Amino acid sequence: MTEKAVEIIEEEPLHEGFFRLKKVLLRHELFQGGWSGVMERELFERDPVVGLLPYDPASDSLVLLEQFRLPAYRNDGMETWQNEIVAGIVEPGESLEEVARRESLEEAGCEVKALEKIITYMPSQGACTEVVTLFAGWVDAQGLGGVHGLDHEHEDILAKVVSFEEAWALLESGRVQNSPAIIALQWLRLNRERLRDIWR
Repeated sequence: MTEKAVEIIEEEPLHEGFFRLKKVLLRHELFQGGWSGVMERELFERDPVVGLLPYDPASDSLVLLEQFRLPAYRNDGMETWQNEIVAGIVEPGESLEEVARRESLEEAGCEVKALEKIITYMPSQGACTEVVTLFAGWVDAQGLGGVHGLDHEHEDILAKVVSFEEAWALLESGRVQNSPAIIALQWLRLNRERLRDIWR
């Protein structure tokens, strides 16, 4: 299948704010030939996002964030204050690497010495256009921690330095509940020793 196998018939904006919502009428080619009937879908549009896992290979520690999330608050069984990694929306003209470095300073107060890309993926491909790119970042965790964030964005972010084992225990106990942090921690478990060799 290619992009030519999709016909967009009509798009109607439903909401324009921090997020964008559209109603889309479309049809697409079928695997067995021919075309589907015209279908209506709602499309939740969001700009690309970059996530960064700040990792200190010398102390085998990393920086996790904790912050309030309204959708988590509205879901029973989810932690209102989520254990997360650094993340931010890509602004016009910014590279993904620039976003990772900017957000690391804003949200965790740490400078990144080197970056390694982990993966690019869609967290909710059935509903949302959001694309997330994750990086691991080499940081010096000594002296890091505390409350960070931008006042005009109402950010109240607690940065905490934890050992890898502590972070993994949070994941295994179900206290890491969002895909960027889950994927980044699982990737780090597979790549820790290599990073400790190259980030000296």
